[in-house]
Amino acid sequence: MAQNAIAEVNPQAAAREFLTFKLGAEDYGVDILKVQEIRGYDAVTRIPDAPEYIKGLINLRGTIVPVIDLRLKFRLGEARYDAFTVMIILNVAGRTVGMVVDSVSDVIGLDEARIKPAPEFGSALDVRYLSGLGTLDDRMLILIDIERLLGGDELSLIPRDVAQAA
Repeated sequence: MAQNAIAEVNPQAAAREFLTFKLGAEDYGVDILKVQEIRGYDAVTRIPDAPEYIKGLINLRGTIVPVIDLRLKFRLGEARYDAFTVMIILNVAGRTVGMVVDSVSDVIGLDEARIKPAPEFGSALDVRYLSGLGTLDDRMLILIDIERLLGGDELSLIPRDVAQAA
């Protein structure tokens, strides 16, 4: 990713900052205020009978952290684990959760004018985990509503009231 993409955004005008990452060929973003740390992908302890997208658990300095693979969760094809695979450690509603992504790109500031609502697709496509689409020059950034994702019925990793308030 070009370093000049960050310089083009006026940091004083940016209302929100997002950590951007790749899943396949697409760019995604998550609210930077939810990010605790970024680390390389480590082996996880599998949980018996867990869905494929729940990779397992890691011990992060004494805290047991569940890890989900977003490529598998969003059904974006087979996940590859290589030197670029990254684990984003999130802190959402007091709960620490790991999120496996293909690679991390930048921190980008977006003012409200550059954030568009997620399109409606009816029942053809599930967009409930998207908070919107960010536009930056010729790129489109898919913005994830991490509270809804982690608090949904499938994961229930954070309290439901926090997810519904998002």
